[in-house]
Amino acid sequence: MAKPKTAKPKTAEPKTSKRTPHRRSGPRLLDMPGLWANRHLQSAVATLGRLMRTPLPTGMTIAVIGISLALPAALFVVTENLRTMAGGWDQAAAISLFLKQDVDDAGAARLAEQLRARPELAQVHLISREQALNEFRALGGFEDALSQLKSNPLPAVLALYPRAASSAPERLQALHDELMTLPEADFARMDTLWLQRFQAILDLAQRAVLLLGGLLGLGVLLIVGNTIRLEILNRRIEIEIMELVGATGAFIRRPFLYAGAWYGLLGGLTAWFLVTIAVVLLQQPVSRLATLYRSEFPLTGLGPLAMLVILSGSMLFGLIGSWIAVNRHLRGAEPG
Repeated sequence: MAKPKTAKPKTAEPKTSKRTPHRRSGPRLLDMPGLWANRHLQSAVATLGRLMRTPLPTGMTIAVIGISLALPAALFVVTENLRTMAGGWDQAAAISLFLKQDVDDAGAARLAEQLRARPELAQVHLISREQALNEFRALGGFEDALSQLKSNPLPAVLALYPRAASSAPERLQALHDELMTLPEADFARMDTLWLQRFQAILDLAQRAVLLLGGLLGLGVLLIVGNTIRLEILNRRIEIEIMELVGATGAFIRRPFLYAGAWYGLLGGLTAWFLVTIAVVLLQQPVSRLATLYRSEFPLTGLGPLAMLVILSGSMLFGLIGSWIAVNRHLRGAEPG
């Protein structure tokens, strides 16, 4: 009799555990720029909040910086407006040739055609005797005197516009002397020498504005540096504790550098605001004065490029001033 087969007990197979790959702790390399930007953004916002918690000293420092920067900015606006005004005057004739009384309009027209053929002249404009009288009458205030005239006493005038290559003072003087030899000429008046002198004065004023801006920028640097130095003294215990726990110089320096940048930026915005208010307040009196001379002259303020230069320059001076103050403290804190 066959014995029944007994089933062998199944032995449990050992389970293999799947190990998860080891993950490195800390930020990845690709995350470093974002963390760096986030850290600086937090420091900038925290520094601005610290400045806003002391509104009176912060406002006084910003006001001093703004007034210091507003002076060269206002002088720059004045010179640019005067240069624009001179550009409008530059459209006037360089030489006005007054003809003799016995030269009629036909003779004046023939002489104008001859002068237009000269290579150094870009344009010759004829003002007839009748046109000159009408322009004189349009000025107003001379109606009674003009009504007593039996004939037109005004001569014909040729307005001469030279080319750019022939607008130098010595060439204009040579042309003036040559025109005086014409038999139809009575006298000639040069109208651009005063304009060239005025342009030279504006160039000198612009250089003076740059020099003044540099000196006042140095003053802004000293103001910010002294303000940051006082803030370092007020927070010296906090800085000493950070140094004891191993804080790096960059970590200690960062909020003070942002404070200097904020002082410079807010001071530059204050200067822009002051100059803009001054332009708005002066616009109506200048328009009224221009109306008396039968012209229009809108004042222009600081353009985008000038505003960018002021803001970037003020921030740069603020950063340099705070950098000098903080580095001086850190060097003094190092053991000898």
